[in-house]
Amino acid sequence: MQRAWRWSENFAALCLAVLVLITLANVLVRYFTDSSFAWTEEISVFIMVLMVFAGLVNHAALDTHIRVEFLLERGSSRRRGALRTFSLVCTASTLTIVAVLTSRMAWDEWLYGELSSALDIPRWWFTAAVAWFFGLAAVGCVYRLRLASREKS
Repeated sequence: MQRAWRWSENFAALCLAVLVLITLANVLVRYFTDSSFAWTEEISVFIMVLMVFAGLVNHAALDTHIRVEFLLERGSSRRRGALRTFSLVCTASTLTIVAVLTSRMAWDEWLYGELSSALDIPRWWFTAAVAWFFGLAAVGCVYRLRLASREKS
């Protein structure tokens, strides 16, 4: 099960490596030329967002996201199972709603032709990527729900 979602950890590590390289290049250019790459800040923010969402996908699929353990660990195993299921259903529902709303926002950005300020590329590229990661995280929750239901039966 954990190997199926290992790609999200690798993707987050790749994002971090790219972020370090971009920041290093910008620092070197600033040091030697007294100017900077304007695009590095916009790309860095986008890469940080992708890195966070890669972590979200991983933790949603592995059911290791933040929750109130005090309430979860108290009581019988039946109660713990019900609370885990409730938590996953709520998380999957919220992520699905946000994915749909973010997709609609990307559609509006595409429709009106909004461009990013520094790179002058379509903003919907960034927003669509964020919506895609929200959707993947919701799929991870549903995957975890299916595994939990198989364990019960």
